[in-house]
Amino acid sequence: MSDDEPLIDISPTISARMAVFPGDVAYRREVSLDVDRDDPLTLSAITTTVHIGAHADAPVHYARGACGIEQRPLSRYYGPCQVVRVEDRRPPDHRIDRAALSLAMPGGTPSAPRVLVATGSFPDPNIWTDDFLGLSTDAIDFLAESGVVLVGIDTPSIDPFDDRILESHQAVARHDLAVLEGLVLAHVNPGHYTLLALPLKLEGADASPVRAALIPG
Repeated sequence: MSDDEPLIDISPTISARMAVFPGDVAYRREVSLDVDRDDPLTLSAITTTVHIGAHADAPVHYARGACGIEQRPLSRYYGPCQVVRVEDRRPPDHRIDRAALSLAMPGGTPSAPRVLVATGSFPDPNIWTDDFLGLSTDAIDFLAESGVVLVGIDTPSIDPFDDRILESHQAVARHDLAVLEGLVLAHVNPGHYTLLALPLKLEGADASPVRAALIPG
């Protein structure tokens, strides 16, 4: 990659203002030493859910006996990807189905092994809303059958807020797909990119924050 080929940042800024899933642990940073207080250096610690901001889910998040994020292949989170924008609407079940996803793709099928879905239904990461869109199980099946290895979305979850069964997460588990949630895609044109969104190597963790970016071309 050349120096003049910019990265497109698709991660929200993590701060104490960031909204988290109701009942989850909000982000907090505590500064123990600070150069602005004449300390020799700045040191700080954070407390937060691992599902903060742009993040990668691990199978242990939705499947018993499954692996933590440190065991996921890094290759899933780096490589060719396709960004698709689904027309902003509210299906009765708040799920984008196979037909809507296919309609958003030139040719009707995925053309890259990683697909990021822009819904526009969670516009401000600092303001929580239950009214965001997820994906249907047949949309997950469609992606997996098309050779997709990772699915990402610009909402807090691939399942709607009121789904306690996590149907689409269970579909992801069946197909062993990687998942990215909490992306920021409003400024990204549909098309093809290279995705870079490596999770941290957190032992046994159910997710990891990522600094997700797209490389044009």
